[in-house]
Amino acid sequence: MELALICAQQVIVLFLLIGVGTLAVKTGVLKLEHKQPLSNLLVNIVVPAMIVNSYQMEFSLEILRNLLAAFGLSILTIALGTVLTLALTARRKNSRTAIFRFASIFSNAAYMGFPLISALFGSEGLLYASAYVTVFNVLLWTLGYSMVSGSSDPKAVVKSLAHTPAIYLLQIPIPALLAQPISLLGAMNTPLSMLITGMLIAAGDLKSIVCSRPIWKLAAVRMLVIPALCLGAFALLGLFRFGMAAQVVLLLECCPAAAITSVFAVQFGHDEQFAAGCVVLTTLLSILTLPLCALVLTMA
Repeated sequence: MELALICAQQVIVLFLLIGVGTLAVKTGVLKLEHKQPLSNLLVNIVVPAMIVNSYQMEFSLEILRNLLAAFGLSILTIALGTVLTLALTARRKNSRTAIFRFASIFSNAAYMGFPLISALFGSEGLLYASAYVTVFNVLLWTLGYSMVSGSSDPKAVVKSLAHTPAIYLLQIPIPALLAQPISLLGAMNTPLSMLITGMLIAAGDLKSIVCSRPIWKLAAVRMLVIPALCLGAFALLGLFRFGMAAQVVLLLECCPAAAITSVFAVQFGHDEQFAAGCVVLTTLLSILTLPLCALVLTMA
């Protein structure tokens, strides 16, 4: 119950930050065209700094075992979501199919998940989260990219491997003079990612999103069906014995649709409104589903 209450409080805090981003766009403080450079700053500088900062902890065999477990659990959860999504859409052949599949399989782990993991579990939780993101990025830039574009991006796969916890595994020391700016940059992840999400919401038509049955179907798969399947699989296979590593992976898998869904829709000529609606609605629903997921985890 305590984990669920902390999660609920943290989600509310995140949505207050999202509100700031939405208000900033509505009042003209920020413009929608600022979303892309802010996103580049977040993905290429802030998130890597936060991950590197999380590696600065004393080596222990227990953490190493949990880290390896996190890799395996991450592969399992994303694989379950992929198989289920492909099964549900096997007969679906329309202009929204690619986006439906992508948004169902890939969660907003970095934007929504990392702030939650940081608040709930601290640096050790972020270390396990980096394992999930490594698996996530490799699959996103191969399987996911091919879904929306028809080809994969090998350069992006190689780049994603740089996010692996090599600094922790090799115990590479970082000088104090560098550690402090890295820590400060990493601390920007939560406010910056939520501001970007708020800007995305400001750009959407909430009324049409809430009234769209296809978007609600996507939201049901992304926010309820896939998390329930993964939770059931973990319970059936006894994977909760891995403790924090299992909880971190499941919370990341329970996050809303990846924000990059909208970017890919624009880039490859898919239904932009459907993609944006999927991101916005699942993000809004997460204020209820993420605490619920945390509550279930405390009872597992």
